[in-house]
Parts: sequence; structure tokens; C-alpha cells
Amino acid sequence: MDLWHGLVLITSIHLLAAASPGPDFILVSQQTISNGKKAGLLCSVGIALGLSIHILYSAFGLAAIIANSASLLWVIKILGGGYLIYLGWQGLKAKAALPDEVELPVAKVQSAKKMIGMGFLCNALNPKAPIYFVSLFTLVLSADMPIYQIAIYGVWIMVLQFAWFSLIVTLLSRPAINKKFKQCGHWIDRVLGGAMVALGIKLMITRS
Repeated sequence: MDLWHGLVLITSIHLLAAASPGPDFILVSQQTISNGKKAGLLCSVGIALGLSIHILYSAFGLAAIIANSASLLWVIKILGGGYLIYLGWQGLKAKAALPDEVELPVAKVQSAKKMIGMGFLCNALNPKAPIYFVSLFTLVLSADMPIYQIAIYGVWIMVLQFAWFSLIVTLLSRPAINKKFKQCGHWIDRVLGGAMVALGIKLMITRS
């Protein structure tokens, strides 16, 4: 797969994954609502940096697997595709929030270093990340892919993650938009869930 085709594919998949509510989203939302825009952005930086852990072991480890075991790669693709379908199904089942939904807890003000560290650990310790990143890289890696291209993919994923959460922080800094987001959040989850299911099926039926 050429560099630009891979970047387009990674962009479409990772933006969908980043948009799906999870621990990172909750943390960024909490810090933004409780401590303001700067806190949310600092957490976003930490989350983007945390991705480097998953990118390193997934991309380079998977590259070695591709070069040495076609059967193991097939198993990984089935597991990865199944996981994406599972994530999508969770989104499809999303329900509207209740009017009296409990507000996010108030977080204590922390230093910039602690904010970044909080985001880093939240992402790096996410137990769902390994399978996701392996399934993502399965779509774009090949045995003869140069290391610099893998590095470009990794850095681009981190840029996408930070850009997405920066947008979320900007939106959640506006009370009116925050209220609207909560009201239609279940529809957003369902649309993204359907797209994730389609991507999971694509991964499972892709031969190379």
C-alpha cells in the first residue's frame, strides 16, 4: 500500500475511533468542563503522547508477524475485525441521555505536567487499545514497508488524536454547545457505530 493511500485509510478509521466515547473522551470532557480549555488541551497532549506506546508495539511487532506468519496474521485480522464490530454494536445500542443525567465530577486543578501525565496514562493503560491498533495497522502494513513510512503513520495518528480532542475541548468550552451535544449524543454514537461495524467487516474479508 502506498503512503498516501495508507494515510487516507488511517485517517478515516482513526477519526471514527477517536470520536467514539471512551476513557480518553471522558477525561478530556471532565477536565474541560471543570478546569477550562487549557486543562482540556493539556490532557489532549498527554493522550496523543500515550498513543506512541501502542503505536510502537503494534506497528513494529505486527510488521514482524506479517513477514513470518500468514496464519497468525489471519487470526489477528479476525480478532481485530470482530473487535471493531463489537465497538460498533455498542454504539448502535446507544440510548438518549435522561434529562436529569448526573453531571461529570469536579476535578482538582493540577499542574501542566500532571495534566499531561494524566492524559498519557489514561491512554497508555487503556486495555482496549492493543487489539484496536493491531487491527488498524493490519490494514496498511506490509512486509516490505520501510520504517520511515511506519513512523509517518504513527506520527499522523498522534496528530489526528490531538486535533480531534482539541476540537472537542473547543466545543465543550461553550455551554450551549455542550448541552446540545448531550441531547443528540446517542444519534452520533449510532452513526459512528454503523461505520465501525462496516470497517470491522472490511477488515475480516480483506485478503492482504
